[in-house]
Amino acid sequence: MTATGLHRVTPARVLRSEWHKLTTLRSTWIGLGLTVVLTLGTGLLVAASYEGGGGDDDIDTVLMILLGMQFTYVVLGTLGVLTTAGEHSTGQIRATMTAVPRRLPVLWSKAAVLACAGFLTVLTANFVTFPLAQTFLTDTAHAASLTDPGVARALVTNAAGLALLGVLALALGSMLRSVPTGIGALIGLTMILPELLPLLPYDVVDDAARHFPAKAVEALTHATPQPGMPTPGAALLSMTLWTAGSLALAALLLRRRDV
Repeated sequence: MTATGLHRVTPARVLRSEWHKLTTLRSTWIGLGLTVVLTLGTGLLVAASYEGGGGDDDIDTVLMILLGMQFTYVVLGTLGVLTTAGEHSTGQIRATMTAVPRRLPVLWSKAAVLACAGFLTVLTANFVTFPLAQTFLTDTAHAASLTDPGVARALVTNAAGLALLGVLALALGSMLRSVPTGIGALIGLTMILPELLPLLPYDVVDDAARHFPAKAVEALTHATPQPGMPTPGAALLSMTLWTAGSLALAALLLRRRDV
Protein backbone atom coordinates (compact mmCIF):
# COMPACT_ATOMS: atom_id res chain seq x y z
CA MET A 1 0.00 0.00 0.00
CA THR A 2 1.32 3.47 -0.86
CA ALA A 3 1.92 6.21 1.69
CA THR A 4 -0.93 8.12 0.10
CA GLY A 5 -3.28 5.20 0.70
CA LEU A 6 -2.12 4.84 4.28
CA HIS A 7 -2.85 8.46 5.15
CA ARG A 8 -5.88 9.10 2.94
CA VAL A 9 -8.56 11.12 4.74
CA THR A 10 -11.76 9.10 5.04
CA PRO A 11 -14.99 9.75 6.97
CA ALA A 12 -14.23 6.84 9.30
CA ARG A 13 -10.78 8.23 10.13
CA VAL A 14 -12.13 11.72 10.74
CA LEU A 15 -14.84 10.24 12.97
CA ARG A 16 -12.29 8.22 14.92
CA SER A 17 -10.07 11.28 15.31
CA GLU A 18 -12.92 13.40 16.67
CA TRP A 19 -13.99 10.62 19.02
CA HIS A 20 -10.43 10.43 20.32
CA LYS A 21 -10.32 14.19 20.84
CA LEU A 22 -13.66 14.28 22.63
CA THR A 23 -12.88 11.38 24.96
CA THR A 24 -9.40 12.61 25.90
CA LEU A 25 -10.58 16.04 27.04
CA ARG A 26 -11.02 16.49 30.78
CA SER A 27 -13.99 18.80 30.15
CA THR A 28 -15.83 15.96 28.41
CA TRP A 29 -15.65 13.63 31.40
CA ILE A 30 -16.48 16.43 33.79
CA GLY A 31 -19.52 17.41 31.72
CA LEU A 32 -20.80 13.86 31.24
CA GLY A 33 -20.13 13.03 34.88
CA LEU A 34 -22.02 16.11 36.05
CA THR A 35 -24.92 15.11 33.81
CA VAL A 36 -25.24 11.77 35.60
CA VAL A 37 -24.70 13.21 39.08
CA LEU A 38 -27.17 16.07 38.63
CA THR A 39 -29.83 13.89 37.02
CA LEU A 40 -29.55 11.21 39.69
CA GLY A 41 -29.09 13.59 42.63
CA THR A 42 -31.95 15.89 41.68
CA GLY A 43 -34.29 12.99 40.91
CA LEU A 44 -33.65 11.27 44.24
CA LEU A 45 -33.89 14.53 46.17
CA VAL A 46 -37.22 15.44 44.57
CA ALA A 47 -38.62 11.96 45.12
CA ALA A 48 -37.42 11.74 48.72
CA SER A 49 -38.91 15.13 49.62
CA TYR A 50 -42.25 14.49 47.90
CA GLU A 51 -45.13 14.41 50.39
CA GLY A 52 -48.20 14.48 48.14
CA GLY A 53 -51.44 16.32 48.50
CA GLY A 54 -50.13 19.52 46.91
CA GLY A 55 -49.75 21.01 43.46
CA ASP A 56 -46.98 18.53 42.68
CA ASP A 57 -49.61 15.83 42.15
CA ASP A 58 -50.46 17.36 38.78
CA ILE A 59 -46.88 17.28 37.45
CA ASP A 60 -46.02 14.49 35.03
CA THR A 61 -44.13 11.80 36.95
CA VAL A 62 -41.25 11.52 34.47
CA LEU A 63 -40.86 15.28 34.28
CA MET A 64 -40.80 15.57 38.08
CA ILE A 65 -38.11 12.92 38.47
CA LEU A 66 -36.01 14.36 35.63
CA LEU A 67 -36.06 17.96 36.83
CA GLY A 68 -32.27 17.74 36.82
CA MET A 69 -32.43 18.20 33.05
CA GLN A 70 -32.58 21.94 33.74
CA PHE A 71 -28.94 21.67 34.74
CA THR A 72 -28.22 19.31 31.86
CA TYR A 73 -29.26 22.03 29.40
CA VAL A 74 -26.32 24.09 30.59
CA VAL A 75 -23.86 21.22 31.07
CA LEU A 76 -24.35 19.54 27.68
CA GLY A 77 -24.76 22.93 26.02
CA THR A 78 -21.44 24.11 27.43
CA LEU A 79 -19.79 20.87 26.33
CA GLY A 80 -21.20 21.35 22.84
CA VAL A 81 -19.89 24.91 22.59
CA LEU A 82 -16.47 23.84 23.90
CA THR A 83 -16.26 21.08 21.29
CA THR A 84 -16.10 23.64 18.47
CA ALA A 85 -15.45 27.11 19.90
CA GLY A 86 -12.83 25.67 22.25
CA GLU A 87 -10.67 24.64 19.29
CA HIS A 88 -10.86 28.16 17.88
CA SER A 89 -9.84 29.70 21.20
CA THR A 90 -6.77 27.45 21.48
CA GLY A 91 -5.85 27.62 17.79
CA GLN A 92 -6.06 23.82 17.44
CA ILE A 93 -8.64 24.30 14.71
CA ARG A 94 -5.86 25.23 12.26
CA ALA A 95 -4.19 21.84 12.69
CA THR A 96 -7.56 20.10 12.38
CA MET A 97 -8.47 21.85 9.14
CA THR A 98 -4.99 21.32 7.73
CA ALA A 99 -5.45 17.59 8.26
CA VAL A 100 -8.98 17.69 6.80
CA PRO A 101 -8.99 20.44 4.13
CA ARG A 102 -12.61 19.77 3.09
CA ARG A 103 -13.65 20.98 6.59
CA LEU A 104 -17.25 19.75 6.62
CA PRO A 105 -16.39 16.15 7.61
CA VAL A 106 -14.92 17.62 10.78
CA LEU A 107 -18.20 19.34 11.67
CA TRP A 108 -20.30 16.25 10.92
CA SER A 109 -17.95 14.04 12.92
CA LYS A 110 -17.93 16.37 15.92
CA ALA A 111 -21.73 16.43 15.85
CA ALA A 112 -21.98 12.64 15.57
CA VAL A 113 -19.62 11.82 18.43
CA LEU A 114 -21.14 14.42 20.74
CA ALA A 115 -24.69 13.23 19.95
CA CYS A 116 -23.66 9.63 20.65
CA ALA A 117 -21.88 10.44 23.91
CA GLY A 118 -24.64 12.76 25.11
CA PHE A 119 -27.48 10.39 24.24
CA LEU A 120 -25.91 7.32 25.87
CA THR A 121 -24.97 9.26 29.00
CA VAL A 122 -28.40 10.84 29.50
CA LEU A 123 -30.20 7.60 28.62
CA THR A 124 -28.18 5.68 31.21
CA ALA A 125 -28.77 8.37 33.84
CA ASN A 126 -32.52 8.39 33.11
CA PHE A 127 -32.98 4.61 33.34
CA VAL A 128 -30.99 4.49 36.59
CA THR A 129 -32.67 7.51 38.17
CA PHE A 130 -36.30 6.65 37.45
CA PRO A 131 -36.53 3.25 39.21
CA LEU A 132 -34.39 4.45 42.12
CA ALA A 133 -36.61 7.50 42.59
CA GLN A 134 -39.67 5.26 42.53
CA THR A 135 -38.49 3.57 45.73
CA PHE A 136 -39.50 6.81 47.50
CA LEU A 137 -42.79 7.18 45.64
CA THR A 138 -44.51 3.88 46.46
CA ASP A 139 -48.22 4.35 47.27
CA THR A 140 -48.18 7.98 46.12
CA ALA A 141 -49.81 9.72 43.17
CA HIS A 142 -46.48 9.43 41.34
CA ALA A 143 -45.97 5.69 41.77
CA ALA A 144 -45.09 4.32 38.34
CA SER A 145 -42.96 1.71 36.58
CA LEU A 146 -40.98 1.53 33.37
CA THR A 147 -43.74 -0.55 31.81
CA ASP A 148 -46.44 2.10 32.33
CA PRO A 149 -47.68 3.78 29.13
CA GLY A 150 -45.35 6.52 27.92
CA VAL A 151 -42.74 6.18 30.69
CA ALA A 152 -39.95 4.37 28.82
CA ARG A 153 -40.67 6.42 25.71
CA ALA A 154 -40.32 9.67 27.71
CA LEU A 155 -37.00 8.55 29.20
CA VAL A 156 -35.68 7.79 25.70
CA THR A 157 -37.03 10.91 23.99
CA ASN A 158 -35.71 13.10 26.81
CA ALA A 159 -32.23 11.69 26.13
CA ALA A 160 -32.66 12.23 22.39
CA GLY A 161 -33.83 15.81 22.88
CA LEU A 162 -30.94 16.70 25.18
CA ALA A 163 -28.43 15.09 22.81
CA LEU A 164 -29.83 17.20 19.96
CA LEU A 165 -29.59 20.25 22.20
CA GLY A 166 -25.90 19.53 22.73
CA VAL A 167 -25.37 19.34 18.96
CA LEU A 168 -27.27 22.61 18.51
CA ALA A 169 -24.86 24.18 21.01
CA LEU A 170 -21.95 22.70 19.04
CA ALA A 171 -23.27 24.45 15.92
CA LEU A 172 -23.56 27.74 17.80
CA GLY A 173 -19.96 27.36 18.99
CA SER A 174 -18.83 26.77 15.41
CA MET A 175 -20.71 29.84 14.16
CA LEU A 176 -19.70 32.23 16.94
CA ARG A 177 -16.16 30.87 17.59
CA SER A 178 -16.27 32.13 21.17
CA VAL A 179 -17.05 30.03 24.23
CA PRO A 180 -18.68 32.82 26.31
CA THR A 181 -20.68 34.14 23.35
CA GLY A 182 -21.78 30.63 22.36
CA ILE A 183 -22.97 29.80 25.88
CA GLY A 184 -24.75 33.15 26.12
CA ALA A 185 -26.51 32.55 22.80
CA LEU A 186 -27.57 29.07 23.92
CA ILE A 187 -29.01 30.33 27.20
CA GLY A 188 -30.82 33.14 25.40
CA LEU A 189 -32.28 30.76 22.83
CA THR A 190 -33.26 27.95 25.18
CA MET A 191 -34.15 29.68 28.45
CA ILE A 192 -34.88 33.36 27.98
CA LEU A 193 -36.48 33.82 24.55
CA PRO A 194 -39.17 31.12 24.99
CA GLU A 195 -40.31 32.84 28.20
CA LEU A 196 -40.43 36.30 26.63
CA LEU A 197 -42.18 35.44 23.35
CA PRO A 198 -45.53 34.44 24.96
CA LEU A 199 -45.75 37.95 26.41
CA LEU A 200 -46.37 39.28 22.91
CA PRO A 201 -50.10 39.56 22.11
CA TYR A 202 -50.03 37.23 19.10
CA ASP A 203 -51.28 33.63 19.15
CA VAL A 204 -48.89 32.57 16.40
CA VAL A 205 -45.92 33.74 18.49
CA ASP A 206 -47.22 31.84 21.50
CA ASP A 207 -47.62 28.69 19.40
CA ALA A 208 -44.12 29.08 17.95
CA ALA A 209 -42.61 29.46 21.44
CA ARG A 210 -43.85 25.97 22.32
CA HIS A 211 -41.53 24.54 19.71
CA PHE A 212 -38.37 26.28 20.90
CA PRO A 213 -35.67 23.83 22.11
CA ALA A 214 -36.29 23.94 25.87
CA LYS A 215 -40.06 23.68 25.45
CA ALA A 216 -39.66 20.84 22.96
CA VAL A 217 -37.42 18.91 25.37
CA GLU A 218 -39.96 19.49 28.14
CA ALA A 219 -42.69 18.03 25.93
CA LEU A 220 -40.46 15.04 25.19
CA THR A 221 -40.13 14.42 28.94
CA HIS A 222 -43.86 13.96 29.52
CA ALA A 223 -45.17 10.41 29.66
CA THR A 224 -48.63 11.88 29.03
CA PRO A 225 -48.58 15.06 26.90
CA GLN A 226 -50.68 17.90 28.33
CA PRO A 227 -53.33 19.89 26.40
CA GLY A 228 -51.73 22.58 24.26
CA MET A 229 -48.36 20.84 24.38
CA PRO A 230 -46.69 19.46 21.21
CA THR A 231 -46.97 15.71 20.79
CA PRO A 232 -43.73 13.74 21.31
CA GLY A 233 -43.43 13.29 17.54
CA ALA A 234 -43.90 17.01 16.86
CA ALA A 235 -41.50 17.98 19.65
CA LEU A 236 -38.82 15.61 18.37
CA LEU A 237 -39.30 16.97 14.86
CA SER A 238 -38.92 20.53 16.21
CA MET A 239 -35.66 19.64 17.95
CA THR A 240 -34.38 17.89 14.84
CA LEU A 241 -35.18 20.90 12.65
CA TRP A 242 -33.57 23.34 15.10
CA THR A 243 -30.42 21.23 15.21
CA ALA A 244 -30.29 20.53 11.47
CA GLY A 245 -30.85 24.20 10.64
CA SER A 246 -28.11 25.29 13.05
CA LEU A 247 -25.68 22.72 11.64
CA ALA A 248 -26.48 23.78 8.07
CA LEU A 249 -25.75 27.42 8.88
CA ALA A 250 -22.57 26.44 10.73
CA ALA A 251 -21.49 24.39 7.69
CA LEU A 252 -22.13 27.32 5.35
CA LEU A 253 -20.08 29.68 7.49
CA LEU A 254 -17.31 27.11 7.94
CA ARG A 255 -16.86 26.81 4.18
CA ARG A 256 -16.86 30.57 3.59
CA ARG A 257 -14.66 31.75 6.43
CA ASP A 258 -10.95 31.61 6.95
CA VAL A 259 -9.91 29.24 9.73
